[in-house]
Amino acid sequence: MYDAVVAGLGGMGSAALAHLSLRGSRVLGIDQFDALHERGASSGRTRIIRQAYFEDPAYVPMLVRAYELWRDLERTTGEDIFRLVGLLLAGTPDSEVISGSLLAAQKHGLPVESLNAAELRARYPMLRVYDDEAGVFEREAGAVFPERAIRAHLDLAREHGAQTRFNTEMRAWQSDGQGVSVELGDGTSVRTRSLVLTLGPWFSQALHEAGVKLEVQRNVQVWFTPRTAAYDAAAFPAFLIERRSLPAPLYGFPDFGNGVKAAFHGLGALTDPEALERGIDPQKDVQPLAQALEEWMPGASGSFREGKACMYALTPDRHFVIDRHPRDPRVVLCGGFSGHGFKFASVVGEIAAQLALEGGTPHAIDFLGLRRFQL
Repeated sequence: MYDAVVAGLGGMGSAALAHLSLRGSRVLGIDQFDALHERGASSGRTRIIRQAYFEDPAYVPMLVRAYELWRDLERTTGEDIFRLVGLLLAGTPDSEVISGSLLAAQKHGLPVESLNAAELRARYPMLRVYDDEAGVFEREAGAVFPERAIRAHLDLAREHGAQTRFNTEMRAWQSDGQGVSVELGDGTSVRTRSLVLTLGPWFSQALHEAGVKLEVQRNVQVWFTPRTAAYDAAAFPAFLIERRSLPAPLYGFPDFGNGVKAAFHGLGALTDPEALERGIDPQKDVQPLAQALEEWMPGASGSFREGKACMYALTPDRHFVIDRHPRDPRVVLCGGFSGHGFKFASVVGEIAAQLALEGGTPHAIDFLGLRRFQL
């Protein structure tokens, strides 16, 4: 019998597998696809990492720990996992990204800079800043590289004895007094003392059983070759701007060598992970992003390089679910990361391991529990 089985080996699952194996557990990780596949929600070369969390200051202690664990992973594996090029948030002073990030920074003593429109123009003369806009600059922010992070966690897990089975679907699970039985797609089953579900966009059935509806949204990421070197990573930060003229907040990354990346946060049609339209439409997908990016960063959207459709797994309140299953506390739920979760993967892995092996965690995660949906 395994001490734990992890179903889904993307960003969260690979981290959970690593943390479980580091605790000396006999652990198995399974995934319905190949390792480092691009069909879920954990690819795309870059994800924003930041601590002044405008979504809710309650996330900040988890982020502080996430940074510590990402640095530990870098030291242990020698892999370049994240790069702190800084993050520029922009919007009107009363916008969520500005007011929320300043609130989180103030509450947790985080070092950020508050900039008015004139100061923004002086520091970033290449930008097109409106008179009523302000900025918040966070130096200890930037990009985490998801594919490298997943590979590093998987390698670390295997080095400490974890077993992995890819192209292996989890069809169902059942529990009894002795443990949990996990039925696999090849007709076999395995027994485990605990089960960690990190299923990404395929998390909807698990949440439905817990009484919560999960929506899956198609979101498009696009890379452009800029017409200027002003947006190179050596000189320009990651960014997120909330602007009334935009259909959704626009975020992206400087040129790390493969172009400027941009996307709308939380904009796209609802879909199903099996029916996701993966093709990129030049008019519907690329042109709106190019226009929005050019209005904010002139010269950034010089020519289209490539695009990628990814998925957001959205909970009703757009906050994560990290909890134990109401039907069996030996089953740990980690999902519904709603398009802003990857930066947390290192600490979510630690929390999942603690819940699976110890039945609890010292991390303050009550605000991410299922109970909030029943209130």
